[in-house]
Amino acid sequence: MLLFKLIVTAFDVMSWLIIARVLLSWIPHNPQNMIINFIYELTELILGPIRRFMPSLGGLDFSPVIAIIFLDWLLKPLVLSLLSIIL
Repeated sequence: MLLFKLIVTAFDVMSWLIIARVLLSWIPHNPQNMIINFIYELTELILGPIRRFMPSLGGLDFSPVIAIIFLDWLLKPLVLSLLSIIL
């Protein structure tokens, strides 16, 4: 049961970090800030591959939306289903 909670929490934290990155992109911030760099580096693990396969849509970046949908609607249920089968 603890493993399920940890996985759900990890997916939720990643979704919130993606939202934080979107909000940070709208405001000026110090690029040397360690917390901001951490958020950017961690979320780039998911957003980078999505951007490579998405066409450019006039300067709009929809990769955060697709990443959150992918995490919350596809990947989280899949991982939890596999864990329930294994355990």
